Amino acid sequence: MRTTDIIAQLDAEIARLQQVKALLNGATTMRGSGRPAVSATAAALVTTRARKKRVLSAEARAKIAAAQKKRWAKVRKDAK
Repeated sequence: MRTTDIIAQLDAEIARLQQVKALLNGATTMRGSGRPAVSATAAALVTTRARKKRVLSAEARAKIAAAQKKRWAKVRKDAK
């Protein structure tokens, strides 16, 4: 193969790859979780807003703890 032919093929491949890159940059990409990518302005709004902290009552924490203890007791019982 001649050098000029190889260079011509490389130029064609580079042009094709640049087109693919342009298409990918313009397309809306999906994150691993399946959610659409957030635009820069939306991301700025999320970071500037103060998020409310979700708080459990003492009673709710006690119920959750009791349920978890019950689950672990069942696991230990089944293991014997």
